[in-house]
Amino acid sequence: MVAVAGATRKTARKAKGDGHLRRAEILEAAERIFVAEGYEGATIRKIADEVGVSSTALYMHFADKACILHEIVEGVLSQLLDRNTEIAARPLDPVVRTRMMLDAYMHWGLEHPNAYQLVYCAQAQEPADPSPERTTDLSKQCYEAFSGVVREIAASGRLRTGTGDSAAQALWMSCHGVVALLINRPNFEWADREELLQVTLDGLLNGLVID
Repeated sequence: MVAVAGATRKTARKAKGDGHLRRAEILEAAERIFVAEGYEGATIRKIADEVGVSSTALYMHFADKACILHEIVEGVLSQLLDRNTEIAARPLDPVVRTRMMLDAYMHWGLEHPNAYQLVYCAQAQEPADPSPERTTDLSKQCYEAFSGVVREIAASGRLRTGTGDSAAQALWMSCHGVVALLINRPNFEWADREELLQVTLDGLLNGLVID
């Protein structure tokens, strides 16, 4: 996995703060370390040092690093599900909603590169079954909200090729590739980012959907 965060560093111990603020700091630090070093390479001590607290203080918020991982994954997937659900429910043409959902997905990934890497690029690095049932359900719901709209296009006979499911998966895979490359290859001389996203959507949907 390509690291998108620099090497972690030990920081000075911080004064005791509000619990919810410290918990958020822990999650942000852990997210960076999980992406940079993988699940196995991350340790409670490294995360605590990054935040500037003792390991004992960190254990007051999380029982172990698996609990931290689960909360990060659940949080970012909940954001994506909220976006997909809201767009899917709009009274618009399904092609328009499909484009909006893919656009929102790519922007969401680029706005949260560490979390995106953790959820969609790093799972092979994690334990065999790292996620609780709720995380699995959230991931499935995200896909179902999106694929349901693509199946509406298929049901109307507007797909040039494939089925609702194969079209939905091909669209998702293509947009994932764009996001992953932009995150992992920041030094490449990419064209304007927004233009790239819109050209991607134009090419995918114009090639797949019959007007």
